[in-house]
Amino acid sequence: MADHPIQGLMRTAMENIKQMIDVNTIIGDPVETPDGSVILPISKVGFGFAAGGSEFQYEHNHPASIGYPFGGGSGGGVSITPVAFLVVGKQGIRSIPLENTTHLYDRILDSVPQFVEKMQGVFGKKEEPTVSTTTVVTNMDDQDLEDLIERS
Repeated sequence: MADHPIQGLMRTAMENIKQMIDVNTIIGDPVETPDGSVILPISKVGFGFAAGGSEFQYEHNHPASIGYPFGGGSGGGVSITPVAFLVVGKQGIRSIPLENTTHLYDRILDSVPQFVEKMQGVFGKKEEPTVSTTTVVTNMDDQDLEDLIERS
């Protein structure tokens, strides 16, 4: 079965969009800084695509091998918005958002170490609390010293 003209329009548009889609579109090329850190730009990418067409019927007879006249079109669009930088350095990995608002994922990642410490404290072995007493003595005479030794 021969391809319909709309399939050709869609195939061409999709092939062109496929050429634009690359991992470097979302996670940009790494940039190394003089201190050895590597910075990766992170972007949000949106693609849109539409195709449409119509066939017109002849008023008179024509052979079946000849298709109806066709009119159609297709289009697409792309939106790339930088959202953050991922910094990999000696201090670890950090995400630096480009918006002023606090991102949920950043807050979750930042709080994971504290959460793990709390969980270790909750599920770790329980130790009996120790009590220590410190006595501060000022102007002590011999009797006070003997009383203090007896209490110890």
